[in-house]
Amino acid sequence: MDLATFLDRQSVLVDLEVASKKQLLQALADRVGGTKLLDQRDVFNTVFQREKLGSTGVGGGVAIPHGKFQSLDRIVGYLAKLRQPIEFDALDDAPVDLVFLLLAPEDAGADHLKALSRIARVLRDPNRVAQIRASSDASAIYDLVTEAPASNAA
Repeated sequence: MDLATFLDRQSVLVDLEVASKKQLLQALADRVGGTKLLDQRDVFNTVFQREKLGSTGVGGGVAIPHGKFQSLDRIVGYLAKLRQPIEFDALDDAPVDLVFLLLAPEDAGADHLKALSRIARVLRDPNRVAQIRASSDASAIYDLVTEAPASNAA
């Protein structure tokens, strides 16, 4: 699954300034709410409740918060590069500075899992992550995360 199918160029946020996980999730929910795609309170509550089940901080400074929504008709993603890393209760206890918010329809099932897997694969590539962290241009970061992988193992 190609990230460009659910990540728009306008959905990449650079130098997002937040001080906590809760503040980050609120900022992302506000961004989604601003598009009129979903209600910002619903996004925040759903993703925040998911975080209470266990952190989506997957390690290496990366988090992939996600949630499912009955009123959504397609998978949607937002990528945020934070100005400063924040504590996220990640699996490796490292602070997080790259966050990919994934929103999916309630009945997305396998497509939701494929999208999560693809995001994790892209954000596990140390060269690509280093390039993302080195860039301050949202369009360039979009190109980095949506470019085809070097191998056909995607």
